[in-house]
Amino acid sequence: MFKRKINITRVNKQEKEDLQDIVLIEQSIDFFVNSEPLVNIICLPKDLKELTYGFLYSIGLIDAIDDVKEVKILELENEIFIELDDSIDFKVEDINLNSVSRVIDTTCGITSPWKKLIKNRIDEAKTKDRLWFKDLKIKSDIIFSTIKKMQSGTSLYRETGGCHGAAISDPEGNLLSVKEDIGRHNAIDKVIGDLLLKGESFENTFLVTTGRLTGDSVLKAIRANIPIIASISAPIESGIKLAFAYGMTLIGFARGKRMNIYTHPDRIEV
Repeated sequence: MFKRKINITRVNKQEKEDLQDIVLIEQSIDFFVNSEPLVNIICLPKDLKELTYGFLYSIGLIDAIDDVKEVKILELENEIFIELDDSIDFKVEDINLNSVSRVIDTTCGITSPWKKLIKNRIDEAKTKDRLWFKDLKIKSDIIFSTIKKMQSGTSLYRETGGCHGAAISDPEGNLLSVKEDIGRHNAIDKVIGDLLLKGESFENTFLVTTGRLTGDSVLKAIRANIPIIASISAPIESGIKLAFAYGMTLIGFARGKRMNIYTHPDRIEV
């Protein structure tokens, strides 16, 4: 269960009214890798398989779904057990996590150890040398229409106003995945995981989101080699710096027929 009805009192001008509202239910999910505790993610308990694969991919723990032997989702216990393929050499203690950094909440996103792990994986793959499919061009109207499709596909946001949405699209504006979560970074992980499970490539795609473009959100897109990320919300300096350094086109305040392009604008055509 990820939503429920509650009784509220609404004030409208000078009148009070008793009615019911729908609110989302967040859960704290413990992730175990090879029986070792890895992370605790506070999230919307929906599309947990997609979240699992997307998170493992975005932090660089796996490169494909074949790197995972088995995923067991125990919803009643709020636990997910992941068994990696024998070829994956991974030790939890190598990440240098503590009790604080092991928790990923819905506000601040991933903490420094996770960001360091993602950056290391990106640099190991020499992403900067590939120059991000630099020939990809997208019409600005495609960006706008994709954001509208994402908003239409995020029913929980329309119903409650309490979650973020994310979507991945091809250059023609066809949605490949749309997901939502109370955490903006979780929503991005879910669409990334969804594409992995569908066997879709990230090549020649772009990402749209409702969340602020922070460093952690941008890193997840960089890790997936997605060259364009656009949001209806504002970018943060950490996100702008990373997007500029890795050759990503970063777009904020994409609303109606207006957008602000903060880095590498040549990919956007009008």
